[in-house]
Amino acid sequence: MPYRARVPSDLRTEVFRGSHAVRAGALTRRQLSGPTWRHLFQDVYVHRDVPVTHALRARAATVLLPAAVVTGPSAAVLWGLDLAGADDDVEVTLPPRSHMVRVNGIRSRRAVLPDMDVRRLDGVRVSTPVATALRLASALALDPAVAAVDQLIALRVVDLGTVRARAAAARGPGSARARTVAELADGLAQSPQETRLRLMVGRSSLPPPVAQYVVEYDGRFVARVDFGWPEHKVAVEYDGLWHAESGQFARDRQRLNGLQAAGWRIVFVTAADMYRPDEVIVRIARALFG
Repeated sequence: MPYRARVPSDLRTEVFRGSHAVRAGALTRRQLSGPTWRHLFQDVYVHRDVPVTHALRARAATVLLPAAVVTGPSAAVLWGLDLAGADDDVEVTLPPRSHMVRVNGIRSRRAVLPDMDVRRLDGVRVSTPVATALRLASALALDPAVAAVDQLIALRVVDLGTVRARAAAARGPGSARARTVAELADGLAQSPQETRLRLMVGRSSLPPPVAQYVVEYDGRFVARVDFGWPEHKVAVEYDGLWHAESGQFARDRQRLNGLQAAGWRIVFVTAADMYRPDEVIVRIARALFG
């Protein structure tokens, strides 16, 4: 009969230090080196049947580095934002006087994290949503940073007022960028592309639209549009709302018919259009001003 590795129940779903498991007698070194266990980081393992996600690798990083706090994009993932993939480096922050470590797959930094900026989430020490937002605001490029902060706000793990207040009080490297990002964020976008579209329009000479504008006709709700100029009855929609999933096409068509019946013109913007900002602005301008 083929050999079947013994799998202790308490190691079946959790990441663990291999040396601890061997010392406790749960596994032998030979068993640990076999195909049953997946090596995540130095001396950190998980059962091969456990899906490897960025969140799992973030947990594994804190098993390897108990003093670490998961921060940046990795913290955003733990708060529900799809900002890093399974193969992306995990960002952790270590206490200022700790030894810097070099581990493939982990990007570590040293900084002071006040207790109020650290929370334990499912056993993992992670930066709070507002501290995560400020870290993203100071570390990412401008548009991706605004989009990330918008999405954290949309997830309702933090509110815009708190982010702006903390950004206004921040000092030190990255604080000026954090304030800029906080002022540009509005927390209304349903996707990162909507944020980028809003910023694109904001940089143009077009009048500012109303985000998530509710269109009514004869006193009845018609639709909520991504961006609206109610005085012109013009709306801009990112194409993520318009697709042909089962039953969705008919609903989208009904929605579009309702907007047109209310006298509104719709400008659709696709993912490909985002690479042609000048053309998008011209199309919107023509819809607004003829």
